[in-house]
Amino acid sequence: MKKIFLLIFFYLAAFGKITAQQGMQLKETSIVKDTSGNIIPYIIWNQLLPTGRYSLKTEKHGKENASFIIIRLSDEEYEKKLSGLPKPGESNFFKTGNSFLHFKTKDIDDNKINTKELAGKTIVLNYWFIDCPPCQREIPELNKLAQSYKADSSIVFLAIALDQKHELKDYLRSHPFAYRIIDDGRYIADQSRINSYPTNVIIDPAGKIYFHSTGLATNTVYWLKKSIEELKKNGEKKNEPAATE
Repeated sequence: MKKIFLLIFFYLAAFGKITAQQGMQLKETSIVKDTSGNIIPYIIWNQLLPTGRYSLKTEKHGKENASFIIIRLSDEEYEKKLSGLPKPGESNFFKTGNSFLHFKTKDIDDNKINTKELAGKTIVLNYWFIDCPPCQREIPELNKLAQSYKADSSIVFLAIALDQKHELKDYLRSHPFAYRIIDDGRYIADQSRINSYPTNVIIDPAGKIYFHSTGLATNTVYWLKKSIEELKKNGEKKNEPAATE
């Protein structure tokens, strides 16, 4: 029980979902309701809170019988919340501005990939594996990000998985991932000495590390999108015709 409480407390403290109040504790046995007054099982609200799309309002105080109301944030409230959170900490495996170590491989469908040949494009990388809970948690948001740039050929999304092809194909049948999937990618992760997951990286069109972070954070995808948009804007400025007198 203590372990569960500490885990929940970490999520709430890190993502700013509630304001601590004296005598208030959120734990597995806490009563959590929706705005209609229906009680939400622990297994559900424990999955909802880490997404950052929900806030908690205290309905009843008390050390033993505190109760809460869970409220879904509007898209505007969610964006505002994410913009106010600190930038995710940088990973220990990359350094901003350094050249990316390119690799050649094939994706899960046997299509060739050579990152060196993607010069001029923005590359968005996700290092992950199937039995990684935080990796699983961020996939739905990563899917939304990739889908939003589906028509933009200048952005390439690659997911480097440690798992074997047959394991991935079984998993992806029920858990779609909108990135191009690279199977058996441990050797690619090892070349950057990556040993913590998920790790997200953005490579700019010049082949330099532009953004990188490790671990689950509510606003990781927000910063991925922000970084992509910054690179797109920089590219547009470079392509603007020079002013003439």
